[in-house]
This record gives sequence, structure tokens and C-alpha cells, in this order.
Amino acid sequence: MPSWLQLSVEVITLALMLFGLLGLVIPIFPGSLIIWLASLGYGIVAKFDTLGWVMFALITLLMLVSVFIDDILVGAKARKSGASWLSVGVALVLGVAGNFVVPVLGGFIASLLALFIVEWIRRRNRKEAWKASLGLMAGYGLAFVIRFIMGIVMIGLWMIWAWS
Repeated sequence: MPSWLQLSVEVITLALMLFGLLGLVIPIFPGSLIIWLASLGYGIVAKFDTLGWVMFALITLLMLVSVFIDDILVGAKARKSGASWLSVGVALVLGVAGNFVVPVLGGFIASLLALFIVEWIRRRNRKEAWKASLGLMAGYGLAFVIRFIMGIVMIGLWMIWAWS
């Protein structure tokens, strides 16, 4: 591949990956999936070599973990703060639905309200319901930090692959 074409492919891939990283900050679109797709596209165009397959496997693993980390951490933090499994389940379902109704913050708001309301009904204690809701928010915050770091690592792995 001519050097100008190689450079063009690398610049486009990096731009798409940075766009995906932005998607991890502003959850309008699946950022880690976009980073993964960009690395897949790069591998198809630039041809996978041994290093490429290894890096792509690691990028794939990070993408899969990134997709599920929200549910795991958010639920774990809410449970640690006293939320019941029922509250966590209702919050998860309404959070997914909220993303479709009001993109960006709809899922967060819907899951937070759902958890608070179910816990309030279950316990008849506003303070305990709020404590469980704070656990849910802490889970979202921790999941964001971890997903963002994973996105940076995914891009770093691609850079090693592309520029070594």
C-alpha cells in the first residue's frame, strides 16, 4: 500500500476511534463498539498480521467487557447501598427503555427514578431509598471512568499495532 494511502487509513481510523471515545463521554452512541469497528476496518484494509490479530483480540475483549461493565458495576453499587434485586432489575429495564425515549440522559434518569421509587415503596423510608439511589449513581460514575480508560487502552493497542 502506498505510504500516502497508509497514512490516510491511519488518520481516518484514529478519527473514528476518537469519535468513539467521545461516545463514551456523551452516551449518544456506543463508543467502545465504534472503536472496535474502526480497528476491524483497519485490519481489513491494512491486512491482519500476527501482531494485528493479537491486538484485535485484546481490543475485542476490552470492547465486550466495556459493554457489560455498566450493568455489573451499577447493580453492584446499588446492591451495596442496600437496594433489592427487584429495584436493581426494575432500574435496569427502565434505564434501557429510557435511553430509547430520551437519548443521552433518559436511561440514567429513568433508572435512578425507578430505583428510588421501588425502594421507597419497599422500605417506606425516603432516606434509605435515596441512599440506594446514590449507590446507583456511584456505579454509573465508576463504570464511566472504567469504560473511558478501556477506550483509551483500546486506542493505544491499535496505535501499537498500526505504528510498530
